[in-house]
Parts: sequence; structure tokens; C-alpha cells
Amino acid sequence: MILDGGDAVILGEAATSHGATATVTTSGHGAGAACAVTVGSGAGAGTAPGVLRHAPHRAQDPYGLGRILIVDDEPKIRSFIGRALTAAGYETDFAGNGAEGLRQALDGHYDLVILDLVMPDLDGREVLDRLLGFRPEQAVIVLSCVADVAAKVDCLERGAQDYLTKPFSLAELLARVRVRLRDEAHQHGGTHQHGGTHHAEVIRAGEVTLDVGRLVADIGNGPVPLTRLEFLLLKELAEHVGQSVPKGKLLATVWGYDFDPGSNVVDVCVRRLRSKLGFDLIKTVRGEGYQLVGR
Repeated sequence: MILDGGDAVILGEAATSHGATATVTTSGHGAGAACAVTVGSGAGAGTAPGVLRHAPHRAQDPYGLGRILIVDDEPKIRSFIGRALTAAGYETDFAGNGAEGLRQALDGHYDLVILDLVMPDLDGREVLDRLLGFRPEQAVIVLSCVADVAAKVDCLERGAQDYLTKPFSLAELLARVRVRLRDEAHQHGGTHQHGGTHHAEVIRAGEVTLDVGRLVADIGNGPVPLTRLEFLLLKELAEHVGQSVPKGKLLATVWGYDFDPGSNVVDVCVRRLRSKLGFDLIKTVRGEGYQLVGR
């Protein structure tokens, strides 16, 4: 069934609420893009009652589940993602190109940015680099038709928290959004950052001091700003100071993977931490993982 963006979202909501799965597929590019929704097996498989309707407007609580910026040059993609997130209780803003998305992300305070890669004016990778250069703590999910492993690894190594390929399942997208915002809330003491307020939680382990609110580390030479992934990895090592932490555990805790994706994202992140804080701070335990050196 081919629907416009809004109806595609409602079909996905209705189907998934009845125990089925809804997968969104797009064809074409730009304003002429079409959305196809396939409803899979389950108690709600097939056409759920009342699916061909438009979503009612829901007043948003800006301090509720979270504030999300959607950056995609295809209007129908923006529309159905936005309506799905709105129906789930999130506040959403939109940007139709990379330059506008970068401006909004830097001017505003978003709990999450959903970022397309292939855009005509400013490539999503460049947006990701510039955004995390100014705001390293920003959580980003890349949503793109580029499905090759090299592109996924590249974006994760640049600092994206997750990567989801088109066509995608609305249920899976919503689940990943929930996971990322849950991680963000845990990272910042259970509250969102709309006002830019930081918490004063400090972690000390071995020679390093971690400021959770500011995402900085200090080994006695002054605070060093870290990206969110660098900070989370160092925090995980700090919580097991003097012990070897397996790569599999780091992948699960920092990147949310319960399997090895076959990339070297952990090694790359450790190299960046060593370049910023000193090679001797993190020890490689051959055949096992990494260890934060104690005093």
C-alpha cells in the first residue's frame, strides 16, 4: 500500500499497537518521494481498524519525553517520522537541509538529532563533524539509505550514537530513540538539557577525574573536553579501575551492541582518549580488552 507520509505513520502506529510490525520503504527523492508501509505478522497483521486517518494535534510538553530535531531533505520522510514521534509523546523540530539542521542544532538544545546523510547542500557527515565539534555531548542517530558497513562504521567512529538504514521499521526507530534518550537521561541525572543546565556529578578513579555534566576529564593538567562516546568509554573503564574490561562489554555499554559488528570502533575511541590524556592511562590487555590504570 502506498500512502502519503502522515497516513504511513498512522498505519505504523495502529499496526504496531495491535502487535504487528510496520516497515517503511521510500521511493523517489525530495517532494515526490512515496512511502510504502508493509504490515508484518502478529495479532494485528493486515489492516488495523481506522488506520487511514490523520493524527490529531497533541500539545507538547517541552520538558516531557524529550526534544528531537529531524534533519532530512525529503518532506514526506520528515513528516512521517515527526508524526510518529509526536504520537509517542516527543517534541519535534524539522530542518530540510544540512546547513539549516546544523544551525538549529547549535542554536537550540535537543536531546537527540536524527540526521540523514545524503543531502544536496551539506553532507550529513560534515554536519555530524561540525555539530560534535561544537557540542561533543550531542546524541545523534543517523538515518540513511546508505546501507554499506563502511558508512555505518565511519559515522559511529565520527561520534554518532546509532545508525539505522532506510527502509526502516517505525517500531525499531522508536525503540532506538527510547534507548538513546534513556541513556541521555541517565548520563545527565535523569533530566533533559533544554535549559543547558549541567549537573555537578564527579567521578574519581586512579589518576583521572570525570565531570559528568561537562563531559570533561582531568588527569592533573586541567580539564580536557571529550566527545560523548569517549566520555562513556572512559567512564566505563573508571567504574572498573584496575580491572580488564572486555571489548564486548564496552560495545554493549557505550554503543548499545549486544554483538561484535566486526569494526574497530572501540580501538579507535581508545586511541583518541590516549592522544588527549596520555598513552599510559589506558592499558591494553591482550586477548581481553582495556584497563584504566589505578594509582
